[in-house]
Amino acid sequence: MAAGYSMVGSAEVAVKFTKTRAGYAFAVYVDGNWNGIRSADIANGVDRLLSGPERLTDNFRETDFGTLNGLPPVDAGVPAPGNDPIRLGVSDMATFTAKGTSSAGSIYIRSRRTQYVIRIFGTTGKTRLLKFDARSHEWRPV
Repeated sequence: MAAGYSMVGSAEVAVKFTKTRAGYAFAVYVDGNWNGIRSADIANGVDRLLSGPERLTDNFRETDFGTLNGLPPVDAGVPAPGNDPIRLGVSDMATFTAKGTSSAGSIYIRSRRTQYVIRIFGTTGKTRLLKFDARSHEWRPV
């Protein structure tokens, strides 16, 4: 949704993840002053809320942002996710531009037995979904 809106609306759009007592919530914001999505602008109402906040568990029972214990890195030379399921830098935001680019990072989603990661590639704005195969201890494309 965010990537599509940014291209149609010609403005940057971001999905901001916020850690709460109950887990992670996410909301979608649009840039209101053409300087990019910034946490201060969100707090001041300059970058306005498009949708949310909501949680994955609101729509998908027993599925949430998270990591199973002992996950290996998705790529060689990259740190393992540890207990941080939102790997989007300090701001915990995935930003999408009208040019089709985005911020890069990874978002880990899990259920009781299954682990996925959504990889976001900055230059192209493309995403890739991988599933962790516990038997082979490898990440595989879905």
